[in-house]
Amino acid sequence: LNSIIRKIAHNMKLESDCKLDFNNVLIRPKRSTLSSRSEVSLERKFKFPHSQLTWEGIPIMAANMDTTGTLKMHQELVKHKIITCLHKFHTPEIIKEHIDSNGVLDTNYITITTGISDTDFENLVQISKVIDIKFICIDIANGYMEKLVKYCQRVREAFPEQIIIAGNVVSREMVEELILNGKVDIVKVGIGGGSACLTRKKTGVGMPQLSAVIECADAAHGVGGYIISDGGITCPGDMSKAYGGGADFVMVGGQFAGHEQNPGELIEENGKKYKLFYGMSSSHAMNKHYGNMANYRSSEGRVIKVPFKGDINDTVLDYLGGIRSTCTYINAHCIKHIPKCTTFVYVSQQLNNPYNN
Repeated sequence: LNSIIRKIAHNMKLESDCKLDFNNVLIRPKRSTLSSRSEVSLERKFKFPHSQLTWEGIPIMAANMDTTGTLKMHQELVKHKIITCLHKFHTPEIIKEHIDSNGVLDTNYITITTGISDTDFENLVQISKVIDIKFICIDIANGYMEKLVKYCQRVREAFPEQIIIAGNVVSREMVEELILNGKVDIVKVGIGGGSACLTRKKTGVGMPQLSAVIECADAAHGVGGYIISDGGITCPGDMSKAYGGGADFVMVGGQFAGHEQNPGELIEENGKKYKLFYGMSSSHAMNKHYGNMANYRSSEGRVIKVPFKGDINDTVLDYLGGIRSTCTYINAHCIKHIPKCTTFVYVSQQLNNPYNN
């Protein structure tokens, strides 16, 4: 069997080492001097390599999706010093209208998202005339396109002092390319791991998220940059594992969906309430924003009915409490120390099954 694997690896470029997702591991506990979750600080301060700006807050981001990356979500998440990545269909007019109705936005905790077309660039420029942009997220599903690096260079030239994010990728060489040649500060890592993503099913392309984070964090930190772990968060423990693998920021989509602050009407079926959550490459999103799904592509996103969860603040506090608890188990006094305090153990089962009578 080993000789067969070696032949396949040689002929087909097979990487035979095991790649891991969050559910394949647990974090080994260690002796700790922390006696309470209240002793843990979750805020972190960064200085970014190209913009030279500094930022301080809790390094969690609401995903730049229709149902989570909204101005109303920002109003709630800013209370926790968490970043909201606005979806790319925000226009200057939408932002102006929100400011007129709700007051000044705290742009320390907002990311403006752009695609890589000329129209996207012009929209970004016009938004910069409305608000003082701090973060720009250049977001495409396939971060391996040559055009992405060139667009990043264009944005850096136009916005030399802004913190620029770009992605998505899952491997060392593209992280280094985007930071060194694209002049971005943060690389967004993850392909196919999101709950509303069908990329792995439709294309066969992707990488288990924890292994992607470990590889890409090592690459980014080696050249002075940072990464976001984007996708695959199903519970607070997954977020702790992302930080343990070296992620500087963690982006959350589905787990921040389904709340009263998320857009969309409540759907009631058989006495239970739901809200819709959908991928930005889904036919639902394509029809909403472009009028149809182009016939040269397939839907790479699903539409999910998320059980109604109530107030987003309750979910946020649950996640923050979980991360603090992780820190007390491994003697990490602050979120920055989680990676150096983390030892992963490979497991055959992550969770115990509840007992049912």
